[in-house]
Amino acid sequence: MSTHATAMGAPPDLERCPIMSNFAAPSVMFVRGQGTELWDNHGKRYLDFLGGLAVVALGHANPEVADAIAAQANTLLHVSSIFATEHAWHVARTIDRLIGDGSPAGGQVFFCNSGAEANEAAIKLARKWAGHGRFGVITTYGSFHGRTLATLAATGQPTKHEPFAPMPEGFRHVALGDIDALEAAIDPTVAAILLEPIQGEGGVNPASTEFLQAARRLCDERGMLLMLDEVQTGFARTGRWFGFQHHGIQPDVVCLAKAMGNGMPIGALWARADVAAAFQPGDHGSTYSGQPMATSAVRKVLEIMERDDLPAKATQRGAYLTAKLQAIPQVSSVRGSGLILAAELAEGIDARAVYGACLEAGLVVNAITGTALRLTPPLTVTEAEIDEAVELLAAVLSAQ
Repeated sequence: MSTHATAMGAPPDLERCPIMSNFAAPSVMFVRGQGTELWDNHGKRYLDFLGGLAVVALGHANPEVADAIAAQANTLLHVSSIFATEHAWHVARTIDRLIGDGSPAGGQVFFCNSGAEANEAAIKLARKWAGHGRFGVITTYGSFHGRTLATLAATGQPTKHEPFAPMPEGFRHVALGDIDALEAAIDPTVAAILLEPIQGEGGVNPASTEFLQAARRLCDERGMLLMLDEVQTGFARTGRWFGFQHHGIQPDVVCLAKAMGNGMPIGALWARADVAAAFQPGDHGSTYSGQPMATSAVRKVLEIMERDDLPAKATQRGAYLTAKLQAIPQVSSVRGSGLILAAELAEGIDARAVYGACLEAGLVVNAITGTALRLTPPLTVTEAEIDEAVELLAAVLSAQ
């Protein structure tokens, strides 16, 4: 039987796999990547249209990012968050400007290690900002905000809660798009609304402009924070720097991770300066906050994204991929924005079986639901690579 360890090359006669089974045992071990391509330990080539779950925005082994990381690793690796290092302020200032769509947005940044940590920090910030007695956070069913206890409670997927009950209190969920339910969920204990512009892990489900604008209005009227989880949609993925920029709103808090490091583990919390001021020394932290190797990677990633106009590339390549997917007879619809897309399959086709067949054929996607595939390739993907991937997918679907 395959285990994590045997997939990594360990001998099959181990008494037990030394790695916990938090994830299903992998069927493939990748050992090398370049751009949109991956190779496994047997030398087989794959097209990566999952991008490390929307992380590898600039492609695998981007040479400029690799050089930045190597240079920093040979200079200063870590000194803890007690001391200043050289890259963090540059990155924070760039994030603030991109959130302002080119002009400073007037916010401040806290660095962490992941999207879950960014959302955890946002929840704590909302409670500190609102004061005692106002601790509630409203999210949507189908949302995903992380796997810490608080971010799991915020996640609107009750089946994920049951094994870890009781959940921390203060979280309530409404249907995505239901403005009346959103308003009805508000009472004097609510401090914030936390939304994804596009539900990523929930199935690539876009929030409507009407719903997001209603959330902004309700937060203004009731003195609450509008917090947006842009962990999966941020940094050019949707065709704008951030997903909320398609909808004519400005959030109070934004949670970030994934693409900002192109694979280097890092996350960030941005908040309006007056909101961020609620955090004082000792309220929240991380040993690795603003760690120099991670922020050196982000600094180079954002430099490349701006230089090469990655939002425009995501828009163009996303439209091209969408049209190609829609031409496959077994694809009933395509949803999403830019290069975060879901292909809904025709009735009766099992997306999980299609995922496995695609992997065997040399195409990496994933079954985001039982009936849909998620496609989040690098934003640097070429039209020729899209053509090849769609041809592989069409062949797999025609055999179902």
